[in-house]
Amino acid sequence: MDELLQILNTLKPGVDFTKETDLVKRGILDSLTIITLVNELKDEFDIEITLLDIVPKNFFSAQTIYDMVKRLQDE
Repeated sequence: MDELLQILNTLKPGVDFTKETDLVKRGILDSLTIITLVNELKDEFDIEITLLDIVPKNFFSAQTIYDMVKRLQDE
């Protein structure tokens, strides 16, 4: 989780990702930031993220992003 929080804080400094939820709806993560985040996650965690994974429920909070990463690592 620490690596994920570091990536998120680099992309969006000043946001407390440990407490924030509904990141997409609140505009914290927009489409450009999500694409950048997806590429960072692929590189950092050596996972494959498909278009089917890029849905709001997977980017609701840092925890849901982390859960997606763990699920993809297990596949």
